[in-house]
Amino acid sequence: MDTPFSKATFGRDFLASIVVFLVALPLCMGISLASGMPPTAGIITGIVGGIIVGMIAGAPLQVSGPAAGLSVLVWQLVDQFGLEMIGVIILFAGLIQLVAGLCKLGQWFRAVSPAVINGMLAGIGVLILASQFHVMLDYKPIGTGIQNLMGIPTSLMNAINEGGPHIQALGIGVLTIATIFGWSALAPKSWRLFPAPLVGAIVGIAAAQLLGFTDLKYVNVPDNIWAETIFPTPEKLMRIMEWPVLVGAISIAFIASAETLLCATAVDQMHKGPRTKYDRELAAQGVGNTICGFLGVLPMTGVIVRSGANVEAGAVTRWSAVMHGVWLLLFVSALPFTLKYIPLSALAAILVFTGYKLAYPKIVPTLLKYGKGEVFIYFATIIMIVATNLLEGVLVGLGLSLIKLLYAFSHLDVRKEESGDKVDIYLKGAATLIRLPKLAAELEKLKPGADVTVHIGDLEYIDHACLDLLGNWDKQYAATGGSVTIEWDELSSKYHARRPANIKAAREAARAGAWVGPTPASRS
Repeated sequence: MDTPFSKATFGRDFLASIVVFLVALPLCMGISLASGMPPTAGIITGIVGGIIVGMIAGAPLQVSGPAAGLSVLVWQLVDQFGLEMIGVIILFAGLIQLVAGLCKLGQWFRAVSPAVINGMLAGIGVLILASQFHVMLDYKPIGTGIQNLMGIPTSLMNAINEGGPHIQALGIGVLTIATIFGWSALAPKSWRLFPAPLVGAIVGIAAAQLLGFTDLKYVNVPDNIWAETIFPTPEKLMRIMEWPVLVGAISIAFIASAETLLCATAVDQMHKGPRTKYDRELAAQGVGNTICGFLGVLPMTGVIVRSGANVEAGAVTRWSAVMHGVWLLLFVSALPFTLKYIPLSALAAILVFTGYKLAYPKIVPTLLKYGKGEVFIYFATIIMIVATNLLEGVLVGLGLSLIKLLYAFSHLDVRKEESGDKVDIYLKGAATLIRLPKLAAELEKLKPGADVTVHIGDLEYIDHACLDLLGNWDKQYAATGGSVTIEWDELSSKYHARRPANIKAAREAARAGAWVGPTPASRS
């Protein structure tokens, strides 16, 4: 149950909504530009995410809006189909999310390897940094991710050699990034009500005005922000039957859902309030993206930066997210002309900083705890996203995760150490039906009459078939004059906290030559 609204919660939610609004304003515009869309598109998405989705969300303290994680995919779709089709794609992506939420598939969208999700975010970070670095110099992005990345030195040298507005833009961009770093590191805690990206944008605006940089490129905002909405027509809607358009909708639905629900899980860990209702949150996101698609603006997800700021600022109920949407609406309705003073290089610098934070491989030590395979999947996903595109990179990451899973459940290492009549057999990996022939062959190679000890503490999983094999072989080998000790206690000591009764049953059943059910040695 949600925390009930009251006078006490209103004060905390009101202050939190101001903080989230200040965080969201520059990011909404910057993500729009990175997506190849007008800056107002991101603001309208923020309004819908705050007011509409905030009212019905399953994660009360999560804040929804345009996300850097989708900017690269949207840019690719805009480049492929044009602005007039992006709304149709997002509308159907929202409908897919809505149906998935109503069908209670919320938990399934979370079933993605953390290595792939983090690799996806890091790859997106590299793409954002690479493309927006050129915009920070008042140039246009060159092309693909790898072309943008490789072209950074050339653009930098061109800006230095050409001078003029390009070197001015570089100066504003560097100043903005330095301000963000400095504010994040040095500002007193009481001053951090003002988020670093907003402070960076303000410093960039002030510097451009004081230095008279009139030749820079500035944000172009219409007097009426709703004038740039692009409503779908019946002809455009029918194009969803085209396979590339449908793939685009499915891609946005999948990535937006996975990012939203993983973000919701992270937000749950930040507070002690109501937990996320994943199916409701997925359906709410579907409603929001359906509306955004109808308006022809950016897609939305739950966003960790804004959600984290919301929790840290003391939000208690969903009304903080709703009010932040109201502040966005009031600002762009009453003061849209102020946005025209923002240099594009300052917004691009904010995104360069955002891309750097996404791309920084801080997750690697955590992934190493789960094996080098997870780290390999992480970097493979990043490389494929940068070298090809977002969808193909994610599919490669998912494919590698599946291969790793199949390997883990099909790999069994059998190692023997012999010393006279004493034989130690060490089993490591997964003893399943797939590897039963290998295990049986190794057991049959043992010379009769030996003293055999089977160590199974390193097994990740052992199934019914292999337990039955060990139980039957135990009796048969004893008939040859040998002795067999299967160290069930190694499994019991490792997994006693999970299924001690089942481990005990496995030991007794194997010794009796019978079996009563499988015992998975589950990963802790």
